[in-house]
Amino acid sequence: MGSLTNEQIAIVKATAPVLKEHGVTITTVFYKNMITEVPELHNIFSTTSQATGRQPRALAGAVLGYATYIDDLPKLAHAVERIAHKHVSLHVTPEQYDIVGKYLIQAIGQVLGDAATPEIVDAWTAAYGVLADVFINREAEMYKANAAENWVGWRKFRIADKVVESTNITSFHLVPSDGATPLPKYLPGQYISVQVYVPELGYLQSRQYSLSEGPTEKQNHYRITVKREEDEKVGVIGLISNLLHEKYAVGDEVEVSHPQGEFVLDPQDTKKEGVPAVFISAGVGATPLKAMLDSLVAPSAVKRPISWIHTSRSRLVQPFAEDVQRICRENDNVSANVFLRKLGPGDEAGVNYQFGDMRLDLAHLDGEKDLFLNVPEAEYFVCAPEQFMIDIRQILVGFGVDKSRIYMELFQTGDVSDD
Repeated sequence: MGSLTNEQIAIVKATAPVLKEHGVTITTVFYKNMITEVPELHNIFSTTSQATGRQPRALAGAVLGYATYIDDLPKLAHAVERIAHKHVSLHVTPEQYDIVGKYLIQAIGQVLGDAATPEIVDAWTAAYGVLADVFINREAEMYKANAAENWVGWRKFRIADKVVESTNITSFHLVPSDGATPLPKYLPGQYISVQVYVPELGYLQSRQYSLSEGPTEKQNHYRITVKREEDEKVGVIGLISNLLHEKYAVGDEVEVSHPQGEFVLDPQDTKKEGVPAVFISAGVGATPLKAMLDSLVAPSAVKRPISWIHTSRSRLVQPFAEDVQRICRENDNVSANVFLRKLGPGDEAGVNYQFGDMRLDLAHLDGEKDLFLNVPEAEYFVCAPEQFMIDIRQILVGFGVDKSRIYMELFQTGDVSDD
């Protein structure tokens, strides 16, 4: 691993305010230049995240975080782990770090102009090299683990079944085209990347989808649960999800990567025996939490009190409703509270929902029975749009929950804000 001089560290930290001011401009220029000159990277970087500006903003935030904590890298451990998992899921190679470094330093010079002195460029070149080594080494460990299961890179899978979960959510059962099973077991909460060719773009695109059912001993398929987007941004937002819904049928093939992800729960961790697990989700955010719920009611799992808290726009778009009701009936350690923002014909209080005509509000729940606020070890797993998760975390912290016991998953590029 490369190293930085004290002078270079001081320069990088001193330029943090400049990055905060110009970071998004730098990363936008970076992506534009790199993708234009190295078009095969279209297959790795999300066109949607480029178009919405999410990816440049996420990278700018990551670079700023690195500049701020360059002399205290352990503070970035969670971000590094999260990004490394995604890189492995997309099969990022060490050689591509050289390409990224070249265009990132070039963009810094292009945006800052004369302010990018040789000393600043040299310091950032060295700093990037250190960070690249951190990622390359961690990802090498993950690739080695995947290679032990004979799976590195993309693998063809066939859609064996499509199951309608709601009016806009469908589950896809994926089996390996080569017929080789059992598949590698995964930890509930992990995801796979699915790669498809997009005719309108003329190149491949990949998206990450949580595995939406608990793992089994002889895993012969993976299930993902995908929401079809229905707003005015279709064509950008939901590009791959809508393609899967509308163009892919049973028997069609997609490419899939090895399960990855650090938002996980180990259902056999004996240290968690009796520790409550609270699952809080909105809409399709229920997908990784459903895998966690399945795994905790499996015969081999440690016994934990479980609270399922979910909100959907209406029962028509609520995923896993009947399955969760069944799990509650069959397991006396599981309870559910469902908030429906709009009630419809046939909705029955206490059956289809507990709170109707309202958004999710934790204040309406029993602090001990539903949220286990009286149990200092209780864990909270949250998956939903970013602002929803930040709001939920703030409310839980206000209730006295330690922030370290609140785990959040984000479907989009980047990481959840730590504000």
